[in-house]
Amino acid sequence: MAISKPLVKFLGQTDYNETWQSMKTFTHQRAEDTQDEIWITEHPPVFTQGHNGKAEHLFNTGDIPVIQIDRGGQVTYHGPGQLVVYCLLDLRRLGLGVRALVTHIENAIITFLSQYGVVAVARADAPGVYVGEAKIAALGLRIRKGCCYHGLSLNIDMDLEPFGRINPCGFENLAVTQLADFNVNLSLQQAGYQLTDCLIESLHSG
Repeated sequence: MAISKPLVKFLGQTDYNETWQSMKTFTHQRAEDTQDEIWITEHPPVFTQGHNGKAEHLFNTGDIPVIQIDRGGQVTYHGPGQLVVYCLLDLRRLGLGVRALVTHIENAIITFLSQYGVVAVARADAPGVYVGEAKIAALGLRIRKGCCYHGLSLNIDMDLEPFGRINPCGFENLAVTQLADFNVNLSLQQAGYQLTDCLIESLHSG
Protein backbone atom coordinates (compact mmCIF):
# COMPACT_ATOMS: atom_id res chain seq x y z
CA MET A 1 0.00 0.00 0.00
CA ALA A 2 1.35 3.41 -0.96
CA ILE A 3 2.19 5.73 1.93
CA SER A 4 0.47 9.10 1.66
CA LYS A 5 2.80 12.03 1.24
CA PRO A 6 3.19 14.58 4.04
CA LEU A 7 0.88 17.54 4.40
CA VAL A 8 2.98 20.68 3.83
CA LYS A 9 2.16 23.80 5.85
CA PHE A 10 3.70 27.25 5.39
CA LEU A 11 3.49 28.99 8.77
CA GLY A 12 5.27 32.27 8.09
CA GLN A 13 7.35 33.62 10.99
CA THR A 14 6.56 31.86 14.27
CA ASP A 15 7.68 32.03 17.89
CA TYR A 16 10.25 29.30 18.49
CA ASN A 17 8.94 28.09 21.84
CA GLU A 18 5.33 27.93 20.67
CA THR A 19 6.27 26.00 17.55
CA TRP A 20 8.43 23.57 19.54
CA GLN A 21 5.54 22.88 21.91
CA SER A 22 3.20 22.37 18.94
CA MET A 23 5.61 19.83 17.43
CA LYS A 24 5.77 17.90 20.68
CA THR A 25 1.99 17.92 21.05
CA PHE A 26 1.48 16.74 17.46
CA THR A 27 3.99 13.92 17.92
CA HIS A 28 2.69 12.83 21.33
CA GLN A 29 -0.93 12.73 20.14
CA ARG A 30 -0.48 11.20 16.72
CA ALA A 31 -1.90 7.75 15.93
CA GLU A 32 -0.68 5.04 13.58
CA ASP A 33 -2.72 6.49 10.71
CA THR A 34 -1.92 10.17 11.34
CA GLN A 35 -0.70 11.84 8.16
CA ASP A 36 2.87 13.09 8.30
CA GLU A 37 3.37 16.84 8.17
CA ILE A 38 6.16 19.21 7.13
CA TRP A 39 6.12 22.73 8.52
CA ILE A 40 7.89 25.62 6.77
CA THR A 41 8.73 28.59 8.98
CA GLU A 42 11.31 31.08 10.23
CA HIS A 43 11.90 32.41 13.73
CA PRO A 44 12.82 35.68 15.46
CA PRO A 45 16.43 35.61 16.74
CA VAL A 46 17.06 32.70 19.11
CA PHE A 47 19.85 30.30 20.05
CA THR A 48 18.76 26.72 20.65
CA GLN A 49 20.89 24.29 22.63
CA GLY A 50 20.51 20.53 22.16
CA HIS A 51 19.83 18.32 25.18
CA ASN A 52 23.50 17.32 25.42
CA GLY A 53 24.73 20.78 24.51
CA LYS A 54 27.74 22.24 26.31
CA ALA A 55 27.71 25.78 27.70
CA GLU A 56 31.31 26.28 26.50
CA HIS A 57 30.01 26.62 22.93
CA LEU A 58 28.13 29.83 23.80
CA PHE A 59 30.06 33.09 24.06
CA ASN A 60 28.49 36.54 24.29
CA THR A 61 24.91 35.78 23.33
CA GLY A 62 23.83 39.33 24.22
CA ASP A 63 20.11 40.02 24.04
CA ILE A 64 19.33 36.91 21.98
CA PRO A 65 17.58 34.28 24.15
CA VAL A 66 19.00 30.78 24.59
CA ILE A 67 16.49 27.93 24.80
CA GLN A 68 17.44 24.45 26.01
CA ILE A 69 15.54 21.97 23.85
CA ASP A 70 15.14 18.23 23.29
CA ARG A 71 16.82 17.64 19.92
CA GLY A 72 20.26 16.16 19.49
CA GLY A 73 23.32 18.24 18.70
CA GLN A 74 24.87 21.36 20.14
CA VAL A 75 23.95 25.03 19.81
CA THR A 76 22.70 26.76 16.67
CA TYR A 77 21.13 30.06 15.72
CA HIS A 78 17.76 30.79 14.12
CA GLY A 79 16.73 34.19 12.83
CA PRO A 80 14.78 36.04 10.14
CA GLY A 81 15.85 35.06 6.63
CA GLN A 82 16.69 31.50 7.64
CA LEU A 83 14.43 28.74 6.34
CA VAL A 84 13.38 26.22 8.98
CA VAL A 85 11.68 23.00 7.89
CA TYR A 86 10.21 20.77 10.59
CA CYS A 87 9.79 17.10 9.69
CA LEU A 88 6.95 15.42 11.58
CA LEU A 89 7.34 11.92 10.20
CA ASP A 90 6.45 8.35 11.18
CA LEU A 91 9.79 6.64 10.56
CA ARG A 92 8.41 3.17 11.20
CA ARG A 93 5.84 3.63 8.46
CA LEU A 94 8.48 4.98 6.11
CA GLY A 95 10.82 2.10 6.99
CA LEU A 96 13.64 4.49 7.90
CA GLY A 97 16.22 4.62 10.64
CA VAL A 98 17.66 7.87 11.92
CA ARG A 99 20.83 7.68 9.81
CA ALA A 100 18.79 7.06 6.65
CA LEU A 101 16.51 10.01 7.46
CA VAL A 102 19.52 12.30 7.96
CA THR A 103 20.86 11.18 4.58
CA HIS A 104 17.51 11.90 2.89
CA ILE A 105 17.42 15.39 4.40
CA GLU A 106 21.01 16.16 3.45
CA ASN A 107 20.49 14.85 -0.10
CA ALA A 108 17.31 16.92 -0.49
CA ILE A 109 19.19 20.09 0.49
CA ILE A 110 22.04 19.24 -1.88
CA THR A 111 19.59 18.61 -4.72
CA PHE A 112 17.74 21.86 -4.02
CA LEU A 113 20.97 23.89 -4.01
CA SER A 114 22.20 22.23 -7.20
CA GLN A 115 19.17 23.62 -9.03
CA TYR A 116 20.74 27.06 -8.52
CA GLY A 117 24.28 26.04 -9.41
CA VAL A 118 25.43 25.83 -5.77
CA VAL A 119 27.60 22.75 -5.25
CA ALA A 120 27.15 21.42 -1.73
CA VAL A 121 28.18 18.28 0.14
CA ALA A 122 27.43 16.38 3.32
CA ARG A 123 30.16 15.39 5.77
CA ALA A 124 30.34 12.06 7.57
CA ASP A 125 31.92 13.65 10.65
CA ALA A 126 29.45 16.53 11.01
CA PRO A 127 25.76 16.33 10.02
CA GLY A 128 24.58 19.18 7.86
CA VAL A 129 25.36 20.54 4.41
CA TYR A 130 28.43 22.52 3.40
CA VAL A 131 29.56 24.67 0.50
CA GLY A 132 33.32 24.36 0.53
CA GLU A 133 34.28 24.65 4.20
CA ALA A 134 31.27 26.78 5.14
CA LYS A 135 28.07 25.39 6.62
CA ILE A 136 24.86 26.43 4.89
CA ALA A 137 22.37 24.04 6.54
CA ALA A 138 22.06 22.41 9.96
CA LEU A 139 20.11 19.35 11.13
CA GLY A 140 18.67 18.35 14.47
CA LEU A 141 16.10 15.67 15.25
CA ARG A 142 14.21 14.08 18.10
CA ILE A 143 12.75 10.58 17.86
CA ARG A 144 9.83 9.49 20.03
CA LYS A 145 8.13 6.10 19.66
CA GLY A 146 9.29 5.73 16.07
CA CYS A 147 8.28 9.26 15.02
CA CYS A 148 10.47 12.32 14.57
CA TYR A 149 10.18 16.06 14.98
CA HIS A 150 12.50 19.08 14.66
CA GLY A 151 14.29 19.07 11.29
CA LEU A 152 16.59 21.38 9.33
CA SER A 153 17.57 25.01 8.94
CA LEU A 154 18.92 26.50 5.71
CA ASN A 155 20.43 29.98 5.57
CA ILE A 156 18.73 31.96 2.79
CA ASP A 157 19.33 35.70 3.28
CA MET A 158 19.96 36.65 6.89
CA ASP A 159 22.27 38.41 9.33
CA LEU A 160 25.01 35.84 9.97
CA GLU A 161 26.67 37.85 12.77
CA PRO A 162 25.05 35.89 15.65
CA PHE A 163 26.79 32.70 14.48
CA GLY A 164 30.00 34.42 15.62
CA ARG A 165 28.68 34.38 19.20
CA ILE A 166 28.70 30.56 19.33
CA ASN A 167 30.59 27.53 18.09
CA PRO A 168 27.97 26.56 15.49
CA CYS A 169 26.90 22.96 16.15
CA GLY A 170 29.84 22.69 18.54
CA PHE A 171 32.58 23.35 15.96
CA GLU A 172 35.13 26.04 16.75
CA ASN A 173 35.72 28.65 14.03
CA LEU A 174 33.22 27.03 11.69
CA ALA A 175 32.50 29.30 8.73
CA VAL A 176 28.83 29.87 7.88
CA THR A 177 27.35 30.88 4.53
CA GLN A 178 23.94 31.45 2.94
CA LEU A 179 22.17 31.24 -0.40
CA ALA A 180 22.30 35.01 -0.95
CA ASP A 181 26.12 34.83 -0.96
CA PHE A 182 25.82 32.97 -4.29
CA ASN A 183 23.59 35.61 -5.88
CA VAL A 184 20.49 33.46 -5.53
CA ASN A 185 17.46 35.52 -4.56
CA LEU A 186 14.51 33.49 -3.33
CA SER A 187 11.77 34.26 -0.88
CA LEU A 188 11.60 32.06 2.19
CA GLN A 189 8.29 30.66 0.96
CA GLN A 190 9.68 29.80 -2.49
CA ALA A 191 12.72 28.14 -1.02
CA GLY A 192 10.62 26.28 1.54
CA TYR A 193 8.26 24.73 -0.98
CA GLN A 194 11.04 23.86 -3.42
CA LEU A 195 13.20 22.24 -0.75
CA THR A 196 10.21 20.38 0.66
CA ASP A 197 9.44 19.01 -2.81
CA CYS A 198 13.00 17.67 -2.98
CA LEU A 199 12.66 16.10 0.47
CA ILE A 200 9.33 14.44 -0.27
CA GLU A 201 10.70 13.10 -3.57
CA SER A 202 13.67 11.63 -1.72
CA LEU A 203 11.59 10.10 1.07
CA HIS A 204 9.11 8.49 -1.34
CA SER A 205 11.46 7.58 -4.18
CA GLY A 206 11.46 3.95 -3.09
